[in-house]
Amino acid sequence: MLGLLSARQGGFNEPLTLRRAESTRRVLNLELNKDRDVQRIHGSGVNTIDIDPIEGKYMLSGGSDGVIVIYDLENISRKPQYTCKAICTVGRSHQHSHKFSVETVQWYPCDTGMFTSSSFDKTLKIWDTNSLLPAEVFTFEGTVYCHHMSPIATKHCLIAVGTKNPKVQLCDLKSGSFTHILQGHKGEVLSVKWSPRHEHILVTASADSKVRFWDVRQAAGSVIVLDQHNGETANVHTSHRIGWEGSAMQDVSGVL
Repeated sequence: MLGLLSARQGGFNEPLTLRRAESTRRVLNLELNKDRDVQRIHGSGVNTIDIDPIEGKYMLSGGSDGVIVIYDLENISRKPQYTCKAICTVGRSHQHSHKFSVETVQWYPCDTGMFTSSSFDKTLKIWDTNSLLPAEVFTFEGTVYCHHMSPIATKHCLIAVGTKNPKVQLCDLKSGSFTHILQGHKGEVLSVKWSPRHEHILVTASADSKVRFWDVRQAAGSVIVLDQHNGETANVHTSHRIGWEGSAMQDVSGVL
Protein backbone atom coordinates (compact mmCIF):
# COMPACT_ATOMS: atom_id res chain seq x y z
CA MET A 1 0.00 0.00 0.00
CA LEU A 2 2.89 2.40 0.74
CA GLY A 3 4.22 1.70 -2.73
CA LEU A 4 0.86 2.60 -4.27
CA LEU A 5 0.70 5.80 -2.23
CA SER A 6 4.19 6.77 -3.38
CA ALA A 7 3.32 6.02 -6.99
CA ARG A 8 0.15 8.08 -6.72
CA GLN A 9 2.02 10.95 -5.11
CA GLY A 10 4.58 10.86 -7.92
CA GLY A 11 1.87 10.80 -10.56
CA PHE A 12 2.79 7.34 -11.88
CA ASN A 13 -0.61 5.73 -11.12
CA GLU A 14 -4.16 6.84 -11.76
CA PRO A 15 -6.37 7.58 -8.68
CA LEU A 16 -8.57 4.62 -9.65
CA THR A 17 -5.65 2.21 -9.16
CA LEU A 18 -5.24 3.20 -5.54
CA ARG A 19 -8.99 3.13 -4.94
CA ARG A 20 -9.32 -0.38 -6.36
CA ALA A 21 -6.39 -1.68 -4.34
CA GLU A 22 -7.76 -0.28 -1.10
CA SER A 23 -11.29 -1.54 -1.84
CA THR A 24 -9.94 -5.02 -2.54
CA ARG A 25 -7.91 -5.01 0.67
CA ARG A 26 -10.96 -4.04 2.74
CA VAL A 27 -13.21 -6.64 1.11
CA LEU A 28 -10.68 -9.42 1.74
CA ASN A 29 -10.47 -8.40 5.41
CA LEU A 30 -14.21 -8.46 6.02
CA GLU A 31 -15.41 -10.87 8.70
CA LEU A 32 -18.39 -11.36 10.96
CA ASN A 33 -18.59 -9.18 14.07
CA LYS A 34 -17.99 -11.49 17.02
CA ASP A 35 -19.39 -9.03 19.57
CA ARG A 36 -22.73 -8.13 17.99
CA ASP A 37 -25.61 -10.52 17.42
CA VAL A 38 -29.24 -10.10 16.36
CA GLN A 39 -32.18 -11.66 18.16
CA ARG A 40 -33.64 -14.44 16.06
CA ILE A 41 -37.30 -13.89 15.22
CA HIS A 42 -37.71 -15.18 11.68
CA GLY A 43 -38.55 -18.84 11.37
CA SER A 44 -36.91 -19.09 7.95
CA GLY A 45 -34.58 -17.16 5.66
CA VAL A 46 -34.25 -13.36 5.74
CA ASN A 47 -34.70 -11.91 2.24
CA THR A 48 -34.21 -8.19 2.81
CA ILE A 49 -32.96 -5.68 5.39
CA ASP A 50 -32.78 -1.89 5.55
CA ILE A 51 -31.21 0.44 8.15
CA ASP A 52 -32.86 3.80 8.67
CA PRO A 53 -30.94 6.59 6.89
CA ILE A 54 -31.64 9.22 9.56
CA GLU A 55 -30.04 7.84 12.73
CA GLY A 56 -28.74 4.46 11.61
CA LYS A 57 -30.39 3.09 14.75
CA TYR A 58 -33.26 0.94 13.52
CA MET A 59 -33.13 -2.00 11.14
CA LEU A 60 -35.99 -3.52 9.18
CA SER A 61 -35.94 -7.15 8.09
CA GLY A 62 -38.34 -9.13 5.94
CA GLY A 63 -38.37 -12.90 5.75
CA SER A 64 -39.58 -15.68 3.52
CA ASP A 65 -42.05 -16.49 6.30
CA GLY A 66 -43.89 -13.20 5.61
CA VAL A 67 -42.74 -11.67 8.91
CA ILE A 68 -41.40 -8.12 9.27
CA VAL A 69 -39.22 -7.22 12.27
CA ILE A 70 -37.83 -3.89 13.53
CA TYR A 71 -34.59 -4.10 15.51
CA ASP A 72 -32.92 -1.53 17.74
CA LEU A 73 -29.22 -1.55 16.85
CA GLU A 74 -28.10 0.76 19.66
CA ASN A 75 -25.93 -0.78 22.36
CA ILE A 76 -27.61 0.55 25.51
CA SER A 77 -25.62 -1.71 27.84
CA ARG A 78 -22.29 -0.27 26.62
CA LYS A 79 -20.79 -3.75 26.95
CA PRO A 80 -18.55 -5.08 24.16
CA GLN A 81 -20.84 -8.04 23.54
CA TYR A 82 -24.56 -7.48 23.09
CA THR A 83 -27.60 -8.67 21.14
CA CYS A 84 -29.74 -6.30 19.07
CA LYS A 85 -33.30 -6.73 20.33
CA ALA A 86 -36.47 -6.82 18.25
CA ILE A 87 -38.77 -3.98 19.32
CA CYS A 88 -41.67 -4.55 16.89
CA THR A 89 -42.87 -7.52 14.88
CA VAL A 90 -45.50 -7.91 12.20
CA GLY A 91 -45.98 -11.65 12.66
CA ARG A 92 -48.12 -14.27 11.00
CA SER A 93 -50.90 -13.63 13.49
CA HIS A 94 -51.04 -9.93 12.60
CA GLN A 95 -54.24 -9.06 10.79
CA HIS A 96 -52.44 -7.16 8.02
CA SER A 97 -49.28 -9.24 7.64
CA HIS A 98 -48.11 -10.39 4.23
CA LYS A 99 -49.41 -13.80 3.24
CA PHE A 100 -46.24 -14.85 1.43
CA SER A 101 -42.54 -14.08 1.33
CA VAL A 102 -41.48 -10.45 1.93
CA GLU A 103 -39.08 -9.48 -0.86
CA THR A 104 -38.20 -5.85 -0.08
CA VAL A 105 -38.45 -3.53 2.92
CA GLN A 106 -37.41 0.13 3.00
CA TRP A 107 -37.59 2.97 5.48
CA TYR A 108 -39.16 6.24 4.39
CA PRO A 109 -36.11 8.37 3.49
CA CYS A 110 -37.08 11.36 5.66
CA ASP A 111 -37.96 9.74 9.00
CA THR A 112 -38.68 6.43 10.70
CA GLY A 113 -42.40 7.09 11.10
CA MET A 114 -43.15 5.11 7.97
CA PHE A 115 -41.75 2.16 6.05
CA THR A 116 -42.69 0.12 3.00
CA SER A 117 -42.78 -3.59 2.23
CA SER A 118 -43.55 -5.69 -0.84
CA SER A 119 -44.29 -9.36 -1.09
CA PHE A 120 -45.01 -12.35 -3.28
CA ASP A 121 -48.65 -11.87 -2.27
CA LYS A 122 -48.79 -9.18 -5.03
CA THR A 123 -48.99 -6.23 -2.65
CA LEU A 124 -46.95 -3.18 -1.70
CA LYS A 125 -47.81 -1.87 1.77
CA ILE A 126 -47.09 1.53 3.29
CA TRP A 127 -46.83 1.11 7.07
CA ASP A 128 -47.30 3.53 9.95
CA THR A 129 -44.45 2.58 12.27
CA ASN A 130 -46.16 3.75 15.45
CA SER A 131 -49.40 1.80 14.95
CA LEU A 132 -47.91 -1.00 12.80
CA LEU A 133 -50.92 -0.69 10.51
CA PRO A 134 -50.85 -0.19 6.74
CA ALA A 135 -51.71 3.37 5.75
CA GLU A 136 -51.97 2.36 2.09
CA VAL A 137 -51.98 -0.90 0.14
CA PHE A 138 -51.20 -1.20 -3.58
CA THR A 139 -52.27 -4.43 -5.28
CA PHE A 140 -50.72 -5.74 -8.49
CA GLU A 141 -51.66 -8.37 -11.04
CA GLY A 142 -48.33 -10.20 -10.87
CA THR A 143 -45.91 -11.28 -8.17
CA VAL A 144 -43.97 -8.33 -6.72
CA TYR A 145 -40.19 -8.82 -6.79
CA CYS A 146 -38.89 -5.43 -5.67
CA HIS A 147 -39.61 -1.78 -5.02
CA HIS A 148 -37.64 1.37 -4.27
CA MET A 149 -38.29 4.93 -3.15
CA SER A 150 -35.89 7.73 -4.08
CA PRO A 151 -33.67 8.77 -1.14
CA ILE A 152 -33.24 12.32 -2.49
CA ALA A 153 -36.53 13.21 -4.19
CA THR A 154 -38.12 16.54 -3.25
CA LYS A 155 -40.49 17.00 -6.20
CA HIS A 156 -42.20 13.59 -6.20
CA CYS A 157 -43.15 10.74 -3.85
CA LEU A 158 -43.00 7.89 -6.34
CA ILE A 159 -42.26 4.27 -5.51
CA ALA A 160 -40.98 2.18 -8.41
CA VAL A 161 -42.21 -1.42 -8.37
CA GLY A 162 -40.92 -4.42 -10.32
CA THR A 163 -43.25 -7.37 -10.83
CA LYS A 164 -43.68 -10.46 -12.94
CA ASN A 165 -45.27 -8.15 -15.50
CA PRO A 166 -42.62 -6.56 -17.78
CA LYS A 167 -44.15 -3.12 -17.20
CA VAL A 168 -42.52 -1.06 -14.45
CA GLN A 169 -45.18 0.62 -12.32
CA LEU A 170 -44.86 3.83 -10.30
CA CYS A 171 -47.03 4.40 -7.22
CA ASP A 172 -47.64 7.91 -5.92
CA LEU A 173 -47.79 8.21 -2.12
CA LYS A 174 -49.50 11.60 -2.31
CA SER A 175 -52.47 10.45 -4.39
CA GLY A 176 -52.44 6.79 -3.37
CA SER A 177 -52.71 5.69 -6.98
CA PHE A 178 -50.68 4.34 -9.90
CA THR A 179 -49.34 7.27 -11.92
CA HIS A 180 -46.92 5.87 -14.49
CA ILE A 181 -46.34 2.67 -16.43
CA LEU A 182 -42.90 2.31 -18.03
CA GLN A 183 -42.92 -0.04 -21.00
CA GLY A 184 -39.88 -1.51 -22.72
CA HIS A 185 -38.77 -4.65 -20.92
CA LYS A 186 -39.68 -8.03 -22.40
CA GLY A 187 -39.37 -10.06 -19.20
CA GLU A 188 -40.19 -9.82 -15.52
CA VAL A 189 -38.59 -6.87 -13.72
CA LEU A 190 -36.19 -8.16 -11.06
CA SER A 191 -34.61 -4.95 -9.74
CA VAL A 192 -35.45 -1.23 -9.59
CA LYS A 193 -33.33 1.59 -8.19
CA TRP A 194 -33.59 5.38 -8.23
CA SER A 195 -30.47 7.40 -8.99
CA PRO A 196 -28.71 8.74 -5.84
CA ARG A 197 -27.95 12.00 -7.70
CA HIS A 198 -30.92 12.77 -9.99
CA GLU A 199 -34.39 12.33 -8.53
CA HIS A 200 -36.15 11.68 -11.86
CA ILE A 201 -33.77 8.98 -13.11
CA LEU A 202 -34.75 5.36 -12.53
CA VAL A 203 -32.76 2.23 -13.40
CA THR A 204 -34.42 -1.15 -13.88
CA ALA A 205 -33.11 -4.64 -14.64
CA SER A 206 -35.11 -7.45 -16.17
CA ALA A 207 -34.99 -11.14 -16.98
CA ASP A 208 -34.65 -10.06 -20.63
CA SER A 209 -30.92 -9.40 -19.88
CA LYS A 210 -31.31 -5.64 -20.23
CA VAL A 211 -30.81 -2.68 -17.92
CA ARG A 212 -32.85 0.39 -18.76
CA PHE A 213 -32.44 3.99 -17.63
CA TRP A 214 -35.65 6.03 -17.47
CA ASP A 215 -36.38 9.72 -17.07
CA VAL A 216 -39.85 9.58 -15.53
CA ARG A 217 -40.59 13.10 -16.78
CA GLN A 218 -40.52 11.86 -20.38
CA ALA A 219 -43.16 9.76 -22.10
CA ALA A 220 -40.84 8.46 -24.81
CA GLY A 221 -39.66 5.41 -22.88
CA SER A 222 -36.20 4.57 -21.62
CA VAL A 223 -33.36 6.96 -22.42
CA ILE A 224 -30.54 4.38 -22.32
CA VAL A 225 -30.55 0.60 -22.75
CA LEU A 226 -27.65 -1.61 -21.66
CA ASP A 227 -27.65 -5.05 -23.24
CA GLN A 228 -25.31 -7.73 -21.86
CA HIS A 229 -24.82 -9.26 -25.31
CA ASN A 230 -24.99 -6.04 -27.38
CA GLY A 231 -28.23 -7.15 -28.97
CA GLU A 232 -26.86 -10.48 -30.16
CA THR A 233 -27.60 -13.98 -28.88
CA ALA A 234 -24.92 -15.13 -26.46
CA ASN A 235 -22.61 -17.87 -27.71
CA VAL A 236 -21.57 -20.18 -24.91
CA HIS A 237 -18.46 -21.22 -26.87
CA THR A 238 -17.08 -17.69 -27.16
CA SER A 239 -15.66 -15.46 -24.49
CA HIS A 240 -17.83 -12.64 -23.21
CA ARG A 241 -16.77 -9.18 -24.20
CA ILE A 242 -17.75 -5.75 -23.00
CA GLY A 243 -18.56 -3.63 -26.02
CA TRP A 244 -20.39 -0.56 -24.88
CA GLU A 245 -20.21 2.35 -27.30
CA GLY A 246 -18.31 5.42 -26.10
CA SER A 247 -21.32 7.68 -26.50
CA ALA A 248 -23.48 5.37 -24.38
CA MET A 249 -20.86 5.34 -21.67
CA GLN A 250 -20.82 9.13 -21.64
CA ASP A 251 -24.61 9.18 -21.33
CA VAL A 252 -24.53 6.72 -18.44
CA SER A 253 -21.85 8.79 -16.65
CA GLY A 254 -24.01 11.86 -17.01
CA VAL A 255 -27.09 10.12 -15.68
CA LEU A 256 -25.40 8.62 -12.63
